[in-house]
Amino acid sequence: MQAAADDRDLTKGSVYKQMIRIGIPAALGMVFNTLYNLTDNWFAGRISDVALSGLSIASIVFALFLALGMGLQSGTSAMVATDLGTRKPAKVRAWINCSHGITWFFSLLILVLGLLFADDLLNTLSDDSQVVAMAWDYTSVILYGNVFFNLTSMAAGALIAHGNTRSYRNVLMAGFFANWVLNPLFIYVLDLGVAGLAYSTLVIKLASSLYLLMVLKNEVRAWSVPQYNLDHWKQLLQQILPASMNMLTIIIGGFITIYFISQFGDDPVAGYSVGIRIEQLLLMPALGLNASVMAVVGQNFGAGKLNRVRETYQKSLTLALLVSLLFIPTMIFLSPLMMTQFTDTSAIIDVGVYYLRVDALAFFGYMTLFCSNAVLQAVKQPIFPMVIGILRQMVLPGVAFYVLIHVFDYGLYAIFWSIVCIVLLSAILAFFYTRRQLTRLTVPLSDDSE
Repeated sequence: MQAAADDRDLTKGSVYKQMIRIGIPAALGMVFNTLYNLTDNWFAGRISDVALSGLSIASIVFALFLALGMGLQSGTSAMVATDLGTRKPAKVRAWINCSHGITWFFSLLILVLGLLFADDLLNTLSDDSQVVAMAWDYTSVILYGNVFFNLTSMAAGALIAHGNTRSYRNVLMAGFFANWVLNPLFIYVLDLGVAGLAYSTLVIKLASSLYLLMVLKNEVRAWSVPQYNLDHWKQLLQQILPASMNMLTIIIGGFITIYFISQFGDDPVAGYSVGIRIEQLLLMPALGLNASVMAVVGQNFGAGKLNRVRETYQKSLTLALLVSLLFIPTMIFLSPLMMTQFTDTSAIIDVGVYYLRVDALAFFGYMTLFCSNAVLQAVKQPIFPMVIGILRQMVLPGVAFYVLIHVFDYGLYAIFWSIVCIVLLSAILAFFYTRRQLTRLTVPLSDDSE
């Protein structure tokens, strides 16, 4: 028991060891989460290419709304980790309960916004009425169960702050295998088509949220219940909303990219969508690093160990470089094999392969951005990740894509090259900004109240 407790204390011991111990389960879990999404794409492709295109644009639109709740994980983790570092269990429970309350508020807001605007957004992404119909079949079901996604994020964030990434890994792994059972059941046995993918996901997310809430109860010795506290909500929202906005910019950026790609047809949209799913799978170590950096930096920041905070950032970039050296060749040489697992249509395969090979040049840039954003979030400076996200995902792509396509009349592949340039520029800015902020870092004000 003492050894387990020592493992959870991230303010001492080897930083590399702690990042690897926390990061590997987190990365493995996210691998299975991405495989889960790829499984949905695989089943959609078995239905038809129209279903695959429909699921592709539905995923973008639903993620656009769900982004509001995506900041719950990192925002909750940032607040919980700091008070874990100061050894204040009562405050830890208060943060979790208030985050639980925000979760239900966000979920209701997402449902209302989705019912009002989702259909119109789908129609902007495709002129094909069959594709839009398939997309709405999926989106309309998922919207009503969005609370299960958000509860899972909230509970996972609190557990990650405790250094527990294994429980989240477990539910993501279990969800992947359950999806292979439930998808055929809902699609073929119950004859629900693309909507069957959504019903399968809701069942899995319901079970996942209940399991993580139970684990969290054992961790903090009390059930998490929705709680309202004006001061706590304000402080949580100061972390959650910028993180949510950062996620929102990623989704809007995907929306902008899909919009411009869709001008070249539905096959390029499907090819890019499958390609980016594969890329996300290869970037899972980055998300594992993100989780470990959040936990290690958060606890050490709360404990006032600023040199250890700086050390964690430096070593996270070293790990990021090693991962990049492994996966960049994978993207370049194995992309044709990976794409053919999802479709036999050559037009879709060609676009996905080209995207993966070009974007391999930006792989370390993505890793650097993830590490930098995690550090800034953990030390309660979430504004810069939001600003760089707006520039990287929305402003620069919107301008670059328009100029390249409509002014200079370049083709589809110019979009992919501009993405690489934007990512690398953003990574350089994030690196120098984060390093400067860490040199200026001061010990957070202590609050002795329980």
